[in-house]
Amino acid sequence: MIRKPLRPLATIIKARATGQNPDAIEKENIRKRHEEMRDTSRVRAEGRLLVLGVAFLAAFSVIGIRMAGLAGSEAAEPRASASGARILAQRADIVDRQGRILATNLETFSLYAQPHHMIDKERVAKELVSIFPDLNEQRLLKDFTGKRKFLWVRKKLSPEQKQLVHDIGDPGLLFGPREMRLYPNGKLAAHILGGAGFGREGVNAAEVIGVAGVEKTFDEALRDPANGGKALTLSIDLTVQAAIERVLYGGMKLLNAKGAASVLMDVHTGEVLSLVSLPDFDPNDRPRPLVEGDAADSPLFNRALQGVYELGSTYKIFTAAQAMELGLVNANTVIDTKGPMKVGGHRIGEFQNKNYGKLSVTDIIVKSSNRGTGRMALEIGPKRQQEFLKTLGLFEPTPIEIVEASGGQPLLPAKWTDLSAVTVSYGHGLSSTPLHLASAYASLANGGLMVKPTILKRTSPQEGPRVLSERVAAESVTMLRKVVTEGTASFGEVPGYYVAGKTGTADKPKPTGGYYDDKVINTFASVFPAHDPKYVLVVTLDEPVETSGKKPRRTAGWTAVPVAAEIIERVAPLLGLRPQVEPVELTDITLASH
Repeated sequence: MIRKPLRPLATIIKARATGQNPDAIEKENIRKRHEEMRDTSRVRAEGRLLVLGVAFLAAFSVIGIRMAGLAGSEAAEPRASASGARILAQRADIVDRQGRILATNLETFSLYAQPHHMIDKERVAKELVSIFPDLNEQRLLKDFTGKRKFLWVRKKLSPEQKQLVHDIGDPGLLFGPREMRLYPNGKLAAHILGGAGFGREGVNAAEVIGVAGVEKTFDEALRDPANGGKALTLSIDLTVQAAIERVLYGGMKLLNAKGAASVLMDVHTGEVLSLVSLPDFDPNDRPRPLVEGDAADSPLFNRALQGVYELGSTYKIFTAAQAMELGLVNANTVIDTKGPMKVGGHRIGEFQNKNYGKLSVTDIIVKSSNRGTGRMALEIGPKRQQEFLKTLGLFEPTPIEIVEASGGQPLLPAKWTDLSAVTVSYGHGLSSTPLHLASAYASLANGGLMVKPTILKRTSPQEGPRVLSERVAAESVTMLRKVVTEGTASFGEVPGYYVAGKTGTADKPKPTGGYYDDKVINTFASVFPAHDPKYVLVVTLDEPVETSGKKPRRTAGWTAVPVAAEIIERVAPLLGLRPQVEPVELTDITLASH
């Protein structure tokens, strides 16, 4: 800005020349400058007033519109902020096939402390330990007297515990509302449900997330508000699950077994009606995973899905079925099972060095001859054997919707030689889970269709690819029925339900290689009722021993079979099956004259 001088030299000289007073010129210039300054200030002030007026008008307009909107809406309780609302989103329930609650939510409180607001820190620490014995009084007192201004004391409180803490009456102890996951049936179906824990946590809310089992598999769906809180319906039957867990636990203890597992499956739909792994745990108080040692020693280990075992002679029926499907044999074909038999430089023996001689294919299954199935496997050949077992789903983890199933990867021979084909034919050299075995047996029992296990409720049968003809599948079940009536599973008969099945006794492998002499994995894979198969039940016991006789007995016929029979007797009526008279051929009926 260029300032005009108050006494311009040219104007002063001219004024003096004409006899005017130069001071008057200066005063006039001062007056004009002041007028210009007043005009500038007035314009600036008017602009500011205009901007301020517009701002006030906009603010009052927004407030007015908001008030009008509130006046036109229905009254409602105030909600938390957007982030809090996401944390508080309720998790959907999990129910069994009958709609009975397996997992739900419970409103509870958390307990936190603000030590700088506490009045008597020593008394508070002592009182808290009396309410929560697992807390450490010295640690609490150290935290309370330190520099921390906030600390969690308890993530979940029962109503009784909340009242006891409230009675302490210290302003430094505060409660925060939250929801927790509740499993009202305790340990029941623990390995299926898995459990839940807290994710993001705040003072007034906590995010509940699945940590294992179906809780983790379906975590997003259970938390998705778009599902409207719709419950997740599982295929299991709570009553059947409870009955099987009780019987299996009793059998495990009676037979001094280290662990046990069972799978009950619908052969047509693939629905798993019960899945048990023992020892188990309470998902309301889920234990911590083992950080050292064998993972199988943890109660969190799911033996039915993660336990990869050599399942022994239960595999023999697959060899016989494939040989019949290929037209190499029929049920009555006689095979010489006499020894010696050597394959790849290794001797193939029989249980207790028995020598059965010539047996039909049916009798090979009934008597459980290793050499008999081994000779059929050599006729089949390693390549065709692999292809068939692969179609039964024995090469990949089962597709059931439980997160732990991905850990059940079958163990296959490094090289599938003739020796591998022979040993796999009687269940050695290939390890799989009890659920793999149940699925494969379901394919035999349902007429030869591949079936995939599922933990979700279904209303119609699966239409899987055909792996066996109906004729061969039916003949296979007939052979399995004779194993119960005439063979190694005689303790498996349940009057009125006509059980068919196959035993398997496999030596337990050592971690360092080789096999134990006195430790076995015993399995009984059963189908019932044999004349109209509806269900498959697989029972597996880890290191069982039956001690009622003079010598310890460790075979499946003395251990897994009677346990499975007791389970079938208990659950068949719960499944709606009535005891029936087994149908027979008319040729078996003899007319007698009076």
